[in-house]
Amino acid sequence: MTRLAIYLQDAHSIPDAIAHTRYAESKGFEAVWQADSRLVREAGVPMAAFAATTDSIKIGSGVIDIWTRNPARLASMFSTLDDLAPGRIICGLGAWWEPLASKVGVDRRRPLLAMREVVTAVRALLNNETVTMDGEFVHLDGVELDYVHQERRSKDVPIYVGATGMKMMELTGEIADGVVLNYLVSPDYNKRAMEHLQIGAERAGRSVDDLDRPQLVVCSVDEDRQAALDGARLLVTQYLGQQPHIMKASGVPQSLLDDVAKVLTWPATHDQVVEASKLVPDDIVQMICAAGTPDEVRTKVAEYMANGCTCPILYPLGPNVQYMIDTFAGWQP
Repeated sequence: MTRLAIYLQDAHSIPDAIAHTRYAESKGFEAVWQADSRLVREAGVPMAAFAATTDSIKIGSGVIDIWTRNPARLASMFSTLDDLAPGRIICGLGAWWEPLASKVGVDRRRPLLAMREVVTAVRALLNNETVTMDGEFVHLDGVELDYVHQERRSKDVPIYVGATGMKMMELTGEIADGVVLNYLVSPDYNKRAMEHLQIGAERAGRSVDDLDRPQLVVCSVDEDRQAALDGARLLVTQYLGQQPHIMKASGVPQSLLDDVAKVLTWPATHDQVVEASKLVPDDIVQMICAAGTPDEVRTKVAEYMANGCTCPILYPLGPNVQYMIDTFAGWQP
């Protein structure tokens, strides 16, 4: 059976997101991933809601940043989620993005070292270890998850890293249980990502095949192909303006990034996104999204899987989320 997951940000109310998650679970989806969505939705609350209202689906953070939560608090958060849904929680961490980070006072210097230190500390704490670390970013002095009223046990919470750049991809291959491959990239991007994951994996004496490799995939599906493309265009435009590092990795022309940046950055209004979307051609939308008819989006998702994705994390655009879920339920590429 094809592994499938659903991705939720802030487009739906939390009650609606719970309903979508329960429906995806009923259709055989294996996981739901919830992001820290800009500054409008924190991941932990909806993750807890999904955990409390489902039976078997896994719940991952896809992803949360390593800068605004102390590693001990990160470990505590995921330990608590595991108490709610034992064996169903995935810790997905990321290095965040500009300009949001600097606007809230975060200096993202040396993100590779910061990620290494945080992953090391969080994993040790979740393994029920007492941790002392005096790193450049992590400072812990005899810290443990101080259970008093609970059984002391290691928590089965794998740690994934959301990587986009190739240096972070290599680090992920070395230290993480899995990678959360980004969305709004082309299937060809995956080939290079696999090469660099392998480089990192070899440092740890393993192979890229030892890592889980789920991938966020923007999915806009409609029997009307143009309606599907238009449905994806606004999100593509928003990321062209706010997270151009993702787009650069996928080969989007710098000239388009510059043109969009003249209209919007972070934060942006809906009107600014709509205005900038007029600059984004269909071929860019098609290159980095699964957008089109049901057959077309399934074909596009299969391309990501052929290039290394082990589990598509489908990000539904448009009002009918159940239609997207039904499009993939029981699908075999």
